[in-house]
Amino acid sequence: MSYCLNPACPNPENLVNTELCQACGSKLLLRDRYRVIQALGQGGFGATFLSKDESLPGSPYCVIKQLRPVASSPHVLQMARDLFQREAKTLGKVGNHPQVPRLLDYFEVNQEFYLVQEYISGSTLQQEVKRSGPFSEAGVKQFLSEVLPMLQYIHSQQVIHRDIKPANLIRRSQDKKLVLIDFGAVKDQVNPTRAGATEQTALTAYAIGTPGYAPPEQMAMRPVYASDVYALGVTCLYLLTGKSPKDMDYDPATGEILWKAQLHISDHFADVLQKMLEVSVRHRYQSAGEVLRALDLEPYLDSLARGMVSQSNRPPRYSQNGIVSDRPDSTSLSSPSSPSSPSARLAAAIRARQANKLPDSTGRSEATSLQPGSPRRRAMLPGNGSATTVNSRGLAANSKGSIVNSRGSSIQSKGASNGSSIAPKLGAEDVLASYAKGRRDFSSYDLSLLHLPKSDFSGANFHQAKLHKVNFQGANLFNADFGRASLSQASLKNANLARAYLSHADLAGADLRGADLSYAYLSNANLRGANLCGADLTGAKVSDEQLAMARTNWATIHPSGKRGLW
Repeated sequence: MSYCLNPACPNPENLVNTELCQACGSKLLLRDRYRVIQALGQGGFGATFLSKDESLPGSPYCVIKQLRPVASSPHVLQMARDLFQREAKTLGKVGNHPQVPRLLDYFEVNQEFYLVQEYISGSTLQQEVKRSGPFSEAGVKQFLSEVLPMLQYIHSQQVIHRDIKPANLIRRSQDKKLVLIDFGAVKDQVNPTRAGATEQTALTAYAIGTPGYAPPEQMAMRPVYASDVYALGVTCLYLLTGKSPKDMDYDPATGEILWKAQLHISDHFADVLQKMLEVSVRHRYQSAGEVLRALDLEPYLDSLARGMVSQSNRPPRYSQNGIVSDRPDSTSLSSPSSPSSPSARLAAAIRARQANKLPDSTGRSEATSLQPGSPRRRAMLPGNGSATTVNSRGLAANSKGSIVNSRGSSIQSKGASNGSSIAPKLGAEDVLASYAKGRRDFSSYDLSLLHLPKSDFSGANFHQAKLHKVNFQGANLFNADFGRASLSQASLKNANLARAYLSHADLAGADLRGADLSYAYLSNANLRGANLCGADLTGAKVSDEQLAMARTNWATIHPSGKRGLW
């Protein structure tokens, strides 16, 4: 279908490949390249459409936002125009993050404004809750562990989103990662010195946000970073209850949402939520980092274990294409996102740890040696008499160095000294087979020295993975996450690293000759001795100081798009 963008068109739906609208005669191919397929939604300042870019091979999908204010007065028109300009500027600034939609185009046609951005295929968290019901406490903690680092990045770019809510968080179909959308309400600068009368302008002073999710200071046109923390807290309440804030009671004296009586969660998690939801910004967590530090595991380990035990004792339920049944298919059993397996494994590990209180190498009880944020926990898994180390994904390594599953059977054997903790290790065939079956998370794995040339790992998560001397020559690593990964002396010649996230990655001595690093995020990455001859760094987030430590030549393309030596 071809959809007409004329707001006054009486019948905007047209047949595919039609050049002119049959109802109003408007041209249907926007800017001679974008064909609108269907309307996605409409707000006070604009409408959103699913479109195809017919100028590119395969006509990939994209999202087009059209300026469409409800009133035609000059003041409202200027307000809407400013909002779109601000969203374009912000997406250009933060769109290098793999969990933020990329800005593809921004233009004006016949005094109408259009913003084109990456299309994210998937379901919103609001749709998930309506379809499958509320999240468990463990599920919300998992949600926070993924969203809070993303929010930290956005705030580090001096951006306040101002409209965080379940409908603006999409679980991407490709890799199941959460993506934050709709940056139309952002405040793109935090500058207290401008908070006087000059702040009350069309550019920064709109009281924008969703009622119930936006805190008082934001509705009073004084948003701060903590305003997003409040909205994230209300989002957690929705995930836990399935109720929007307008359906919850509140204290008329303070404006606080009365939510505690509706939930059965651990005391520690309740305290964290309470501080996220403080009406007074002074008493609220001031940053996403503060919430992350408050969400350590140890204080509520007992309640987490109990919750997971109750889940693991129920007959397993499997979901395929939205249909829930008691019988798994072949993909459900092998899927890393299966809802029961990780919970059961972690619950067993926690129960065993508490029962056995194994001493660690320092002689301390394991109950006291587990530190917040530690990726591994020692435990006695059922059916296995040897000491094991359980990592954050629920896999375990026993004292003989074997990777074991929740039943205690070995799934991979690697040599290790008796009683030592080892990083999860996979072979090249294991990694390729896992990815082919839909697995995308290889974070913290030891994949050093693996031979993986010309392989496809687009969108994969290698966060903090050990990839020393790995061979990724000619591989497709588009949009992959290598944050804090060790890629020293890796072979990445001619690899596709476009849009890859390489913040704080170690690329010392890596071979990146001819690699596509366009729009890659290389902030704080170690490029000492890296070979960037012939590499394409168009639009990449990287400093001159970083590039000065690398090798370049006349064929290297600057982030500015210019070719030559630095």
